[in-house]
Amino acid sequence: MSSKTHRDEKNFSQAALDYHKAEPKGKIEVIPSKPHSSQRDLSLAYSPGVAVPCMEIHHNPETVYDYTGKGNLVAVISNGTAVLGLGDIGAEASKPVMEGKGLLFKIFADINVFDIEIDEKDPDKFIQIVKGIAPTFGGINLEDIKAPEAFYIEQKLKEELDIPLMHDDQHGTAIISAAALINSLQIANKNIGEVKMVVNGAGAAAVACTNLYISLGLKRENVLMCDSKGVINHKRENLTPEKIDFIAQTDIDTLEDAVKGSDVFIGLSKGNVMTPEMLSSMNENPIVFALANPDPEIAYDLALSTRKDVIMATGRSDYPNQVNNVLGFPYIFRGALDVQAKGINEEMKLAAVHAIADLAKEPVPEAVILAYNVKNLQFGREYFIPKPFDNRLITKVSSAVAKAAIESGVARKTIADFDEYETQLLDRMGRDEKLVRMMQNRAKANPKRITLGNAEEYNVLKAAQILYEEGIAHPILLGDKKYVKEQMERFGINIDVPIIDPSDDDQKENRKKYRETLWKLRQRKGMNEYKAKRYVRQRDYFGPLMLKHGDTDGLIIGFSKNYVSTLRPVLEVIEKDKGVDKVAAMMMILSEKKPIFFADTSINQNPSAEDLVNIAKMAEHTVKSFAIEPRIAMLGFENFAAISDTSKKVAKAVSILHEKFPKMVVDGEIQPDFAMNADHLSDYPFSKLGTTPANTFIFPNLESANLSYKIIRGMKVAQVIGPILMGLKQPVHVLQMRSSVDEIVNLATVAVLDAQRRESKK
Repeated sequence: MSSKTHRDEKNFSQAALDYHKAEPKGKIEVIPSKPHSSQRDLSLAYSPGVAVPCMEIHHNPETVYDYTGKGNLVAVISNGTAVLGLGDIGAEASKPVMEGKGLLFKIFADINVFDIEIDEKDPDKFIQIVKGIAPTFGGINLEDIKAPEAFYIEQKLKEELDIPLMHDDQHGTAIISAAALINSLQIANKNIGEVKMVVNGAGAAAVACTNLYISLGLKRENVLMCDSKGVINHKRENLTPEKIDFIAQTDIDTLEDAVKGSDVFIGLSKGNVMTPEMLSSMNENPIVFALANPDPEIAYDLALSTRKDVIMATGRSDYPNQVNNVLGFPYIFRGALDVQAKGINEEMKLAAVHAIADLAKEPVPEAVILAYNVKNLQFGREYFIPKPFDNRLITKVSSAVAKAAIESGVARKTIADFDEYETQLLDRMGRDEKLVRMMQNRAKANPKRITLGNAEEYNVLKAAQILYEEGIAHPILLGDKKYVKEQMERFGINIDVPIIDPSDDDQKENRKKYRETLWKLRQRKGMNEYKAKRYVRQRDYFGPLMLKHGDTDGLIIGFSKNYVSTLRPVLEVIEKDKGVDKVAAMMMILSEKKPIFFADTSINQNPSAEDLVNIAKMAEHTVKSFAIEPRIAMLGFENFAAISDTSKKVAKAVSILHEKFPKMVVDGEIQPDFAMNADHLSDYPFSKLGTTPANTFIFPNLESANLSYKIIRGMKVAQVIGPILMGLKQPVHVLQMRSSVDEIVNLATVAVLDAQRRESKK
């Protein structure tokens, strides 16, 4: 192992410990969902008011879904006997994984979760414990339970409980890989009823996958299943009941011989067990699902170099066609919960399979393409499974599962209007984390050099470590080299990135080059050569000059200085975009709902009507770059009245925008609470906003914008990214003073995307 690899693994391990140890402890929390600020609220929430719904449920048990959170609550339950690749590490040690699963339920499908770790290996006792706590939950996700006990536990609990229950290790993988199989067979022009399949692995996932493929039309006699001892054939003894179902009447004993002349290889075993020679022995257009993690049964690049006609999926996110359970389980449970299903049956699983398979064949929205920073995603060999960040999954899969539950008779509740249901699903998922993940994923696809000022600061160094290790950017540290190195050693931050010290001897040539540029830019604006020579030793000028000369792709500055003093050197060095008279700044506010944008928050103190027009146009362009369709509200403290001078100014700006840019969705002057409320907007049918709330807000002056976002930031009710500078030719963004690590990482991510966009335009 190289020293760099060892260092990276050590850094990652420490980062994982720091992440989980940070306050508040754990990855999920319980928060009140009802008012609780007054004595009356508390008397309704608890005694004496709570007695009323208790008795309603006593008389009519089905009303538990009306009066409690059961209908949106899933238990993630494990005994820790088969945790990830760690094996039997015990119930308590499995808790971080179960919390993580709960996190995925919440962020992908807005399902609340309690993780429950049960210290019991006896299957019957485990079953009794789960049965005893089941009334609490609307659904149960069994996780990381070893085979063969997992089969028995799931089967018994399904027989005895009347809520959705699924062992995701089995059925999640089966559902996603079955969708991938349907589509890969179509690409290979092969019939599922005729193909020969080899399944390497005979655990819970392998058995569930194969059974589901058979329900799709695969013939059992065309399957050879292998375990660690070879092919499961008629010569084998002491097999578990699950393996007995897959005994093949053949004398073939080895995996090597089994794959000869096969059409499909499903790997659910361990890394590097398939050789190039074995792949070469398969039929034309071989389908290979190498799903072992982190090392597939055969490496993706090796498989493609061995056979150009291979159709391949893995369990990894860094290759095309990732078989990822997160494509399924959040949305399957979402659909099942929403119709209060009595279980998850085969019809619901197959509905999920076909919904996922069909989604990959639909035209891919721009938001998904931007998320992965690719020019195109089109159904074919490199794209036959939807991407995890595709926000259509919740509507397609959840709706299909809910319909199947209703049609198969296991739903307690029906859905009359599925169009309205899909709207409700999308409203659930307007959460900030998904956008941040999409942004970072785009950045990772083509990371850029981002220079970070104030590199001596811990928050900046920690952000640089995250950017480097996650592959979001190639950070460059700008500061006093000796002090930066001391701080890195002090904080245990070991990353191999450039450290640029403007006063260092190794920057002599750059100082000369930058001095000449600065003097030419400013010699008719009060700067002489002596000043230019002095200024280039200051990082406030050195950073922008690096960007000007192409020695970095983006610049993040301002951690320890006020905004105005930090911005001044930038505006003296970096040119404005064509047609821009004044630059402006915008904040991205990531709340529990959909992201919103505020402008101008940092630069123009009292913009004119014409300035507001330019700010609105720049904001529209910037919001679109995040694959979000801007709906712009020009704010005032009156609604379409134009009585005060401020309102008249805003109304004039709106008039200009309507005349010059008739396709732009913008209106005002309007109060922000009205612009964010569909019911309030319905009072103004003439407005271009219609009844869909605005997501982009142009403030009439700096004070109102700046104070608004700082109140939000101070209350910590939303994540704030920015200020995002708008109107410059190159990516520069100025941090708020004392920004957090996450704020620096997020703004650097924006800078990478900014640089990518400009590169693609060239």
